[in-house]
Amino acid sequence: MTTPVSDGTISFPRQEAATRRFRLGVPRAFTPAPDGTRLAFIRSAGGRDPVGNLWQAETADDGALVERLVVDARDMVRAGVDLPAAEKARRERMRETTAGITAFSTDDRVAQVVFSLDGIPFTVDLTSAVTAPVEVAHPGPVVDPRISPDGSQVAFISDRSIYLAPADGSGEARPLCMAESESDAWGLADFVAAEELDRVRGLWWLSESTAVLAEHVDEADVAIRWIADPAQPEREPVAHRYPAAGTANPIARLFHVTLDGRRTEVTWDHDAYPYLATVETDDAGGAVVSVLSRDQRRQLIMAITPGGSTAVIRERVTSPWLTMQAGVPCRTSDGLLVEIVASEADDCFQLVLDGQPLSPPTLNVTGVADTSSDRIIVTAQPGPMDQHVYAIDRDGGVTELTSGDSINSVASSAGGMVIASTDSHRMGTRYAARLTHGSGEITSLAEIPAVQPDVTFHRVTDRALVCAVLWPTGHVRGSQQLPVVMSPYGGPHHARVVHAASAFASDQWLADQGFAVVIVDGAGTPGRGPAFEFEVSNDLATHILDDQVAALEALGDLYPDLDLTRVGITGWSFGGYLAALAVLDRPDVFHAAVAGAPVTDWALYDTAYSERYLGLPQDNPVAYSASSLLERAAKLERPLLIIHGLADDNVLVANSLQLSSALLAAGKAHSLLPLSGVTHMTPQEVVAENLLRLEVGFLADHLHRPGPGSMSESGPSL
Repeated sequence: MTTPVSDGTISFPRQEAATRRFRLGVPRAFTPAPDGTRLAFIRSAGGRDPVGNLWQAETADDGALVERLVVDARDMVRAGVDLPAAEKARRERMRETTAGITAFSTDDRVAQVVFSLDGIPFTVDLTSAVTAPVEVAHPGPVVDPRISPDGSQVAFISDRSIYLAPADGSGEARPLCMAESESDAWGLADFVAAEELDRVRGLWWLSESTAVLAEHVDEADVAIRWIADPAQPEREPVAHRYPAAGTANPIARLFHVTLDGRRTEVTWDHDAYPYLATVETDDAGGAVVSVLSRDQRRQLIMAITPGGSTAVIRERVTSPWLTMQAGVPCRTSDGLLVEIVASEADDCFQLVLDGQPLSPPTLNVTGVADTSSDRIIVTAQPGPMDQHVYAIDRDGGVTELTSGDSINSVASSAGGMVIASTDSHRMGTRYAARLTHGSGEITSLAEIPAVQPDVTFHRVTDRALVCAVLWPTGHVRGSQQLPVVMSPYGGPHHARVVHAASAFASDQWLADQGFAVVIVDGAGTPGRGPAFEFEVSNDLATHILDDQVAALEALGDLYPDLDLTRVGITGWSFGGYLAALAVLDRPDVFHAAVAGAPVTDWALYDTAYSERYLGLPQDNPVAYSASSLLERAAKLERPLLIIHGLADDNVLVANSLQLSSALLAAGKAHSLLPLSGVTHMTPQEVVAENLLRLEVGFLADHLHRPGPGSMSESGPSL
């Protein structure tokens, strides 16, 4: 269940900031034991407590689940300890904003657990109610400790090198793979994999506990970008290896390493396939590894045997790019290859087993969660606004495990599963555990937002674009025209218009300040199939913006209350790019914009993302020019507020500074708000709270909504 704590008097911006956008108190990292009697997970003590603790839910005699606190991290956290730089970078890639226990690893029985706190590795026995955490020997601060499947050893990264230590704390740590320079590292995911391919790990145990797979990254040829904080000039800038589009990537290699240090390289043509994309271990003692070409049109899938030998299983070619999905490619317990493949004929992403399609063309499969039985557990979208959990038999039979207007995800293994569900009718997420020997709901301690979204969903235009409209609470239709604020993300990988009420909390608060809020998912957004996603190939501007305009005009025909003479737009990251693009290209439609952390020139962004959609800058300069904001600077006619964190190592602040310089050179007035010490996530409470108010104040001033301009509620005049 979810625990509401708001009494309705709290300021929503403050609540959203204090709860880290309502992520605190949320249970996560569910790991069911294979015997189906218990599961481990992480949860903080409340909706404003950022320190994650280790919990276990155990089945009682009557089959109910009983939660037990295993490790209270607050009792162990040391004040004033700085995390290792590699751990900070890893959390930034994962968008991790919490503290305490943020991740853990278990043995194959889910009996022994390893986690790190303040860079110190600990193990704990989940099968005992009284065992205290045991500190594991380590030479310095550690990153991503992993326990062996048999529970005897812990492998971890310290100072870019891999070490092994006894899990029971009885012996010293010993080096396994040592870094040789400042530009190489063992066991850490390279920047491209972590930021763009959703692979945040570079170290994996094989199931027999006699060897690991370890990534070795060489960044010597990757250009350095300096991350500095001008507000604190006494601090030395931080060197950040950043592979911008068209420049050198890190060299990622993979090794099979036995515990006595013998290495066997997993070989492939690195020039043809520079990206180490996925590594999925299996119960047979081996793994399935996939690598991608630089243009991401070709995928090579390889099998790694327990002894470390390599065999190519399959090569996939997809144009204009291969969309990566969660959990694949992998193998079933009897060695069959599981993939998710874009079907051109059916325009869907299909589950494929050993080369044969299994899922129906009515579903877009988004991930594989479990292959431990004869059924494959997947998540899939029957439409762009819903995601459900399905069990798919090997003969193609489909069992729907969730239903209705809702968004669902799942953690599943041989011992059972936990399904997280949210819908369009209630706030919060429910976590239903279905174990072999019991079931129940895992408690969420996350706060309920102090707003109640009232969302109306539509599909408009001949393209059936999905849209959401939110009105001020209590607004009577036909009573008055309201200024409009569009709040899209609008880019690949992320849909905003979904059947999940909690996703619209900040949009409802924005509407309650006197606006009608409109959200549109257009070209490139997921859930509609490959063809819709591929529409942004070679152009990240035209189709995306056209869909925003077409949907807005269609909604204006439906709702006379939408004042299309007063339209603002706001967004962050790709949404920030889209917001700035809107006022630059269509000032006839958009009258003010707030652009947060925007990419302004795709040649400034990283290789894997920019090149996936636009190719290499040197090979396709027309596409980069057509998608660049810098070359549009002279067109600005409308008020534009640009916001950017100076510590952002994902979308570098150079993007906003170069746009500001181009605007100034063109004689175009604009506002630029630099955020000292802020990364791409803006986790700081005061910053996050006041940013909401500042954005509202800017939009209110320039869309001419009557009302105060103070920071007390609507924000200042800028």
